[in-house]
Amino acid sequence: MIEKVLIANRGEIALRIQRACRELGIKTVAVHSEADRDLKHVRLADESVCIGPASSTDSYLQIPNIISAAEVTDAVAIHPGYGFLSENADFAERVEDSGFVFIGPKSDTIRMMGDKITAIEAMKEAGVPCVPGSDGPLTKDDERTIKMAREIGYPVIIKAAGGGGGRGMRVVHSEGSLLNSISLTKTEAHTAFGNDTVYMEKFLENPRHVEFQVLSDTHGNAIHLGERDCSMQRRHQKVVEEAPAPGITDKQRKEIGERCAEACQTIGYRGAGTFEFLFENDEFYFIEMNTRVQVEHPVTEMVTGVDIVKEQLLIASGEKLSYKQKQIKMRGHAVECRINAEDAKTFMPSPGTITQLHVPGGPGVRVDTHIYNGYKVPPYYDSMIGKLITHGEDRQSAIARMHTALAEMVIDGIKTNIPLQRDIMRDSAFKEGGANIHYLEKKLGL
Repeated sequence: MIEKVLIANRGEIALRIQRACRELGIKTVAVHSEADRDLKHVRLADESVCIGPASSTDSYLQIPNIISAAEVTDAVAIHPGYGFLSENADFAERVEDSGFVFIGPKSDTIRMMGDKITAIEAMKEAGVPCVPGSDGPLTKDDERTIKMAREIGYPVIIKAAGGGGGRGMRVVHSEGSLLNSISLTKTEAHTAFGNDTVYMEKFLENPRHVEFQVLSDTHGNAIHLGERDCSMQRRHQKVVEEAPAPGITDKQRKEIGERCAEACQTIGYRGAGTFEFLFENDEFYFIEMNTRVQVEHPVTEMVTGVDIVKEQLLIASGEKLSYKQKQIKMRGHAVECRINAEDAKTFMPSPGTITQLHVPGGPGVRVDTHIYNGYKVPPYYDSMIGKLITHGEDRQSAIARMHTALAEMVIDGIKTNIPLQRDIMRDSAFKEGGANIHYLEKKLGL
């Protein structure tokens, strides 16, 4: 078993990782910026190291500083959490070249799946259903591109190969604007990602976002933990997630889940990962793979009973998966609301001091957060300050518990999006299940 883990992250995910380490008897090292000295996991860690000023560019994204912190504390492994450097192949490579264990996939796997073109090629080879598209990068052959778009059928979407998080993409509705849209996307991609390679796909107009959680060890074993629905989004950022996804049949779950697990074996995947799909007209279309633990992993943990972060640590230690596929059963339903320090109407960030905090409790209620009374929410990072998760015997009871939990939750001193989450839980389309990825933005008038 790994003896000491450096947690290269902050906030609730850093605390989540720390708790899993403690359960396994693993010592922890917390790295932090100057603004994060009072984070809960920093106070609770066996050791802590300041790695730079408040700006993430000068701290959490500074690879040399993180490696140095691991060296001076004699850490054995580094867990990247999500965000920051978690899907940075160069970071994973530097970690392993420096003699540490990277708790995640190999750097070449991250690099392959981080490039959308190579990822799609790998998934097609593994039999995972993909969106009809250019099957590779667009070339300078304009006639070929125009012909391809006609065959795919408008609307199409132009995507940056190195893009992500909703950036580097442009929808094209007619042939007249195709070439200019490609040119603009290439320019934006080069500026944002240092890579102007773009490709084309069929644009699905009203899909849902459904993703499959996988775990894969270094002994050739891979399993899936079912799916999540993450269709409640604002500007490509998830707001509410749930598991299992409404309307997905056991047959669909088995078929797509097994293909994802087989794909992990094909590409030699290691650790936890997520296959993201668009789902429309009862068909799944692969869009990308997240090679890390995700924000929404708790809903899957609630319905399967599998501790995903603990499995990450065990896999990184060279252990075999703790479960066989036949042992994975979906029990009940879980819903997660992201709690953000922001104005519920304008979505402007709301940093400041928390003057009063009361978190809900009761059967089937889980709160993942790093905040506490007197904690100062800094203005330098993502606005998410916690996650509220409820579990029930069915979807209706999980939503009912979320109603109660949101009503009980008190965070004073700053503004939060709790009023928006309450509104979503009351929304008729959400309660019915199966709303598409554009629904919330239309509801909000965005």
